[in-house]
Amino acid sequence: MLRNGLEPWHLLVVLAVIILLFGSKKLPEMARGLGKSMRILKAETKALREDDAPGEGNGTAASTPADQPRPAVSPVNVTKAEEPSKSATNI
Repeated sequence: MLRNGLEPWHLLVVLAVIILLFGSKKLPEMARGLGKSMRILKAETKALREDDAPGEGNGTAASTPADQPRPAVSPVNVTKAEEPSKSATNI
């Protein structure tokens, strides 16, 4: 029953459902957004690999982020929303 896994007609059914759900006008826009996201992800992973490569060879303890001091974080004031009065809810 599941010997072949995903067959071509399965892909056609999935494609038809996607077109029905999102419409043919939204699909190119979604594909562009996905492509931009993939390019950004690829660039960021490449930058991370380039950042890691020079630090691997020297082996100094000061180069690890855990040993470097972290900047101080200022506290943020958070206010709560007011609760509705009971007299307004009980008429």
